[in-house]
Amino acid sequence: GLRIHEYLYFQVLSPGDIRYIFTATPAKDFGGVFNTRYDQIHLVPADPPEACGELNNGVFIQDQIALVERGGCSFLSKTRVIQEHGGRAVIIADNAYDNDSFYIEMIQDSTRRTADIPALFLLGRDGYMIRRSLEQHGLPWAIISIPVNVTSIPTYEMMQPPWTFW
Repeated sequence: GLRIHEYLYFQVLSPGDIRYIFTATPAKDFGGVFNTRYDQIHLVPADPPEACGELNNGVFIQDQIALVERGGCSFLSKTRVIQEHGGRAVIIADNAYDNDSFYIEMIQDSTRRTADIPALFLLGRDGYMIRRSLEQHGLPWAIISIPVNVTSIPTYEMMQPPWTFW
């Protein structure tokens, strides 16, 4: 069925200054689902960020999750590039860095291609803050847990990004 308005959560474990639980939305009509919970997996920003072709850091995406920026090609094309580099999933952040509330529905393009790995949409502000933190710390990736079951976490313990309105 259609997965409209579903949310999936992940937590950044490192670097510590962005140790928050982030909200993402799964692609509407392509990509796989998370059958495994990853307690500590690398979130690797793609180089180039839009991931519309060959990646300069593809070796680091193998068996990890890629952080990609919206733009340049379709959501499905980006997902396929990450899949071809052995990524386990892709998180596509909006390229509008001030977007802190509007989730875009990622849909199939007109090519009839498919992708097997999960594809998630992340708010632009969240993607920007994660990338900025990695740059400030000189780190090639963040360490995350995904998916996180937030129903078992008391509201007062939910470490949500201070810049996001919940």
